[in-house]
Amino acid sequence: MKQNNIKIAITGGIGSGKSTVASIISDMGYPVFSCDKIYENLLTDSELIRSVTEEFGDVLTQGCIDKNKIAVSVFADERKLKKLNEITHPIIMRKVIDLMSCHEISFCEVPLLFEGGYEKLFDYVIVVLRDMEDRIQSVAERDKLSTESVLNRIKTQLDYSNSDFAQYYVIHNTANINVLVEKTREILNKISVCI
Repeated sequence: MKQNNIKIAITGGIGSGKSTVASIISDMGYPVFSCDKIYENLLTDSELIRSVTEEFGDVLTQGCIDKNKIAVSVFADERKLKKLNEITHPIIMRKVIDLMSCHEISFCEVPLLFEGGYEKLFDYVIVVLRDMEDRIQSVAERDKLSTESVLNRIKTQLDYSNSDFAQYYVIHNTANINVLVEKTREILNKISVCI
């Protein structure tokens, strides 16, 4: 990998295993960032708190934006979810690009990459795909949610089952960690040839 400042996005639907792929890449020694973690760090940001409370009312707990309070509100209302994304995503993506600019090659886990049109900010995109049933079960167990709640969240995202990812690097996650590690290595080798 020769070029400088290569930015690679890792994306996929909720429960696809993109965090696991990000962790595998991190274990290989690459800098890996996460939009979700950056968002967590911004929950105490005064500018974001002001914008969010103006729009959604009291969603604070001990002076910090409470993600659970917001989730209850936005996942039941498409307009509210769109508004939340309009407020938070530009702030998060500015921070992501700023952090990634300090590295020759780095990766970032970006959950709503295509929904926000942010794929253009990256040199390469890795898409993690997984069977719907496995995704639902994984999220239900991880977040202690009902199947209906998980499906409501999936419906707010891109339909990964019926989208064309021919121009991107795709990893099919079969929930076997050893296979996933090997597939991730193969993708990184393919990307390294292009750089």
